[in-house]
Amino acid sequence: MNKNIVTTMGALGSALAVLFASAAAHADQPKPWEMRFQDAATGIAQQIHWFERYTLWFIVPVTALVLLLLLWIVARYRASANPEPSKTSHNTLIEVIWTVAPVIVLLFLAIPSFQLLTAQYSPDEAGLTVKATGYQWYWGYEYQVDNPVSFDSLLLQDGDRAAAGKEDRAVYPRLLAVDNEVVVPLNTTVRLLVTGADVIHSWAMPAFGVKMDAVPGRINETWFKADKPGLYYGQCSELCGKDHAFMPIAVRVVAQDQYDSWLAAARTDLQGANKALTASIEATKNMAVAGN
Repeated sequence: MNKNIVTTMGALGSALAVLFASAAAHADQPKPWEMRFQDAATGIAQQIHWFERYTLWFIVPVTALVLLLLLWIVARYRASANPEPSKTSHNTLIEVIWTVAPVIVLLFLAIPSFQLLTAQYSPDEAGLTVKATGYQWYWGYEYQVDNPVSFDSLLLQDGDRAAAGKEDRAVYPRLLAVDNEVVVPLNTTVRLLVTGADVIHSWAMPAFGVKMDAVPGRINETWFKADKPGLYYGQCSELCGKDHAFMPIAVRVVAQDQYDSWLAAARTDLQGANKALTASIEATKNMAVAGN
């Protein structure tokens, strides 16, 4: 094979590898023209993704069958082709089929659906409890630990990016990046208490498979256990007023030792703790790249 062709193909392969690696690195946030789920970062999200693919094996054939039957009926029994319509009142075989078949389909859908619901409502013992309060239009968080840590998480303004060290829009996207992320440890069950301070909001994190309404006067409870480190983004998913679209959610999943260091520092200096955590993550990433 021509040497130039081999070189060109090698360069193309490298470029594609970089492209796919970049896409995978940022799969924990929405992407333009995205048609599928964000990559799952919890076991529950993986089960949700599986169940969605599973149901498509029923939805697509049933939809196609109904469409074909409609087209056949329109063509076969239109007035011009069937001037004298049948006076048949019933057909026992057809009635048995369209009764039994949906029951069987529903059983195949119900059993894994109940299994998924059971998993969603059967968390492990929580290693951390965080309270999220929805405001018009930002989120407030309280870590319910010894010497609790509380802070607000607001949409990151463009003018504040440089000071926060968040100028990389691939990592900190417009309308999704926040000034203070929620920081949680890897492989730890996080009990999330969700409420609202004014109107109904909704705390939603697609990569975790979590969506919980924040209702004033009520505390709802959900949980997640992230098994992949990274920075994950969600948004308020309940129409809550004029700035509903500017109410993002950001959760940073880190190693246990990084979380412990961040929590200890955040009690007295939240901004300093955030910068130290970011520096630690970058150092770990650079060491991994150098090792490769």
